[in-house]
Amino acid sequence: MSRAFVKEDDGSSNRDDQPDRPLSRYPNYVTPRGHEQLVSRLAELRRQRDQISDETLSDQVALSHLAREIRYLEARVETAIVVDPATQPPDEVAFGASVDVEADDGSVRTVVIVGEDEADPAAGLISYVSPLACALMGSRVGDLVTWARPAGDEELEIKAIRYS
Repeated sequence: MSRAFVKEDDGSSNRDDQPDRPLSRYPNYVTPRGHEQLVSRLAELRRQRDQISDETLSDQVALSHLAREIRYLEARVETAIVVDPATQPPDEVAFGASVDVEADDGSVRTVVIVGEDEADPAAGLISYVSPLACALMGSRVGDLVTWARPAGDEELEIKAIRYS
């Protein structure tokens, strides 16, 4: 076989070749809790990185993945805009609000409007850029809002607004 088709390792290859995670185009609003989570996660990943040698290929791959996540978290911490829920209007849904909503079928659920990195819809934490949060923002207790969903629009009534 011709040597022209064989790539030899000249030792200069960079094992940190993981592409960066894409950053959101939206402002990086975070709750104080969300900011603490970002900082904690970043510190934990740095600790993990410092405990790995780069002696084996699997170590190098792990370091590459850690480096990617660390770059992402560094960018998110650096651009974080911490929003104190105590500064939000108490009678209006805004960032950081815990909102009780009643659906058409009479079921009531609580959602908390948080930053993108803190969102966990299964736990009731929804990103402020999600369609549900966008439908709720600016509303007050007693208001009816329309949540545009792929499964069809749903009308929700705002039952309570809290900030903690």
